[in-house]
Amino acid sequence: MALIRIILGKLILFFNWAFPPKSVKRDPAQQALIDGQTASLILYQYRACPFCVKVRRAMKRQGLQIETRDVKRDAGAGQELLAGGGNLKVPCLRVGEGDRSVQWLYESNDIINYLAERFPTPAQA
Repeated sequence: MALIRIILGKLILFFNWAFPPKSVKRDPAQQALIDGQTASLILYQYRACPFCVKVRRAMKRQGLQIETRDVKRDAGAGQELLAGGGNLKVPCLRVGEGDRSVQWLYESNDIINYLAERFPTPAQA
């Protein structure tokens, strides 16, 4: 079973590399504003997780620069995820709301929908 996971993980990463999504083009001022807003977001993920790849591809299509932390390779990131979100499950988007509160989104579709609503692309607006 481990061998199958390794092979599938490598295939997922290969196809993600071979067929990258195109990013939306924004004017530099608008992109800088969005980059400032995404500074409060962190995606906890595994590199070869298909649902994490799905979220990262959506981020790329929207032109979002969101910090990613690999829970499998960084024990500290795993501890942060467990302490903050309560589950060691990926993908998980940590949404910081300034000094007020933090929200943890766990499902890939929920994360993608949140990002699409918060950062609509010119085609969506």
